[in-house]
Amino acid sequence: MSEPDRSLARRGRVSVLRGLVGRRVAEAAPAAPPRADAVRRYGTLQLRHVDAGSCNGCEVEIAQALGPVYDAGRYGARLVASPRHADGLLVTGVVSANMAGPLRRTLEAVPRPAIVIACGDCAVSGGGLTDGVGVVGAVDAVVEPDERIPGCPPHPDAIVAALRRYSGR
Repeated sequence: MSEPDRSLARRGRVSVLRGLVGRRVAEAAPAAPPRADAVRRYGTLQLRHVDAGSCNGCEVEIAQALGPVYDAGRYGARLVASPRHADGLLVTGVVSANMAGPLRRTLEAVPRPAIVIACGDCAVSGGGLTDGVGVVGAVDAVVEPDERIPGCPPHPDAIVAALRRYSGR
């Protein structure tokens, strides 16, 4: 590489570094909902995911939100295997008749205070499956959700923003 080329390369690197210095890495956490302080224990949000009858579109987006690109884990949110270890439930899909009882029992197993987050249009409003055979309805037909994340499926940014409201990070 000739001397003029090296000089341009150095100037390019310097300008890139100058652009990065002093920039915010992440924006501030969104305003907390009323029950967030009661749920917040250690600055983390442990959620038990309950698929009440979804098409798996929301699950793909939840996996993206918790994956390395959107990385909800850096804000303290993660999924746990047991409701006894959870701060709340993340419910996807329209609630089928077969899942209404298990959804109630899962919420009963979560230590109090517990939150319920309805994720996706089916969980929020029933979506296009509201009048289906064997369908109870949206999540609020069985348990009252504290947070609703609309979208079919919801964007990972919306999921991360909702989780951040409860983790406080």
